[in-house]
Amino acid sequence: MSTDSKSLKREVGLPGAIMMGLGSILGTGVFVSFAIGAKISGPAVIIAIIIAALIAMCNAFSSAQLAAVHPVSGGTYEYGYKFLNSKFGFTAGWMFLCAKSASAATAALGFAGYLSYAFKLDAKYLVPIALATILLMTLVVLKGIKRSNSINILIVSLTLATLLFFALSALVSGNPNSANLQPIFPEGKDGFIRFLETIALMFVAYTGYGRIATLGEEVKEPRKTIPKAIVATLSISAALYALVSITAISTVGSAVLADSITGNAAPLEVASQNFKWTITPIIVSIGAMTAMLGVLLNLILGLSRTLLAMGRREDMPKIFGKLSDKDSNPANAVLGVYVIISGLALLGSVSTTWSFSAFTVLIYYSITNLAALKLSPEQRIYPKFFSVAGLLACFFLAFWVQQEIWLTGCGLIVIGLIWHCLRKK
Repeated sequence: MSTDSKSLKREVGLPGAIMMGLGSILGTGVFVSFAIGAKISGPAVIIAIIIAALIAMCNAFSSAQLAAVHPVSGGTYEYGYKFLNSKFGFTAGWMFLCAKSASAATAALGFAGYLSYAFKLDAKYLVPIALATILLMTLVVLKGIKRSNSINILIVSLTLATLLFFALSALVSGNPNSANLQPIFPEGKDGFIRFLETIALMFVAYTGYGRIATLGEEVKEPRKTIPKAIVATLSISAALYALVSITAISTVGSAVLADSITGNAAPLEVASQNFKWTITPIIVSIGAMTAMLGVLLNLILGLSRTLLAMGRREDMPKIFGKLSDKDSNPANAVLGVYVIISGLALLGSVSTTWSFSAFTVLIYYSITNLAALKLSPEQRIYPKFFSVAGLLACFFLAFWVQQEIWLTGCGLIVIGLIWHCLRKK
């Protein structure tokens, strides 16, 4: 194992860790992806959001105690190596890069969608705007964790205010109708299959809490801070997701939200066009764009730290495992992540990038739970039940996304393991 002797600085406290978690979660999931779920399962997406939150909480307990015991950059990539073996560790890191690069591309496309919708731009500008946004957030991350954290706090504050305003506007000026919340379960002979796919897609909307663990090397008092931050982040996010999805669907119906993702991918703004308060679409548009920027910022942070860890072990080219001499910043890893995300953004499809992210992140968290089961009784913070439940749920749901998606994901796992074995030889 080749490593850089320098370490990242611990500059993030509990409030900052919570805000980073929220910045990673409250973006694509609440502003875009639940409309994808509504297209698949209709109003049943609300139940899927709740079930996905419970599964995510099981995974959060596993991530929290692993990060408390082993607080280094890399998240489950490092946990796999320490508590399982190199193949599991590599697969976790490889899947994280695939999953969150796709999520980052989705966030960039989501930002471009809201911006295009707000300024009535042609859909042909979607990808160029997304690419410019990825470059901008990469430059911010290159300034270091302290600057990134400050910008993230501002972004998350605006996002929280926007979501609460949207919910209030929907209730007061949107004429909510309980009939829009029916049927509570997808109809048709394939209803159950579509419902499982929706749960898998909604699970991804919560997984930003893992960014706190991935940044473990930069968190102050990690054994205390990380578990508290992860649980707080997930609880706040689940409450907001439920609030926004119920108010949005009850006021405009799931069909309107489903149709909104076929164009510029701006579902909440489309929904708010039906409200009496004419200022709501403007506020939602601004809040959505800041939220997407927050998600993209935090994903670049998390991805670069995982790539840094993989570079240190030479599971990726060792140039990515180097920290800059000037400020101990993983600049090479950040730039590598920029290239990967930009490549995925060229696909131009929110639904495709999100579905791909769903499969790969479910495999990633399956390994997280498996590693947590290896903790000794003295290391364990939460009952083993949560890790078992999280493992079974993640592995089961991973294969309910579209067949071509999970086949592609399995193919990538095989390719990655072949590279890993060749590298060792």
